Amino acid sequence: TQSRSSAASDVYKRQVFTREQTTDAEELAQYAQKAPLAREGRELTPLAFYGQLEVLEGNEIEGAVILRFPDMAAARDWYHSPIYQEALQHRLKGANYRAFIIEGAEETL
Repeated sequence: TQSRSSAASDVYKRQVFTREQTTDAEELAQYAQKAPLAREGRELTPLAFYGQLEVLEGNEIEGAVILRFPDMAAARDWYHSPIYQEALQHRLKGANYRAFIIEGAEETL
């Protein structure tokens, strides 16, 4: 069995983005070129990246991304990094998004 303290280390944080509606495809193309540069040297794993989806409840979305980080601080550091903030300006001009960080469930659930 796993102790509570070691189980807590298995809990990852996720940064989730949902694209609600594209407003400027050219701005999104610029974002797509710049955003990957913010991943360099960071511990993050894409878990879902605009794959096939089905909305079961709520408003339709065009796509979603789920990134895994080791902790909330790492997710915030990536999001607030100067490189990502530069790319973010294009995402904000290119589409309506929702973004949030959520703590994942323990792997043992």
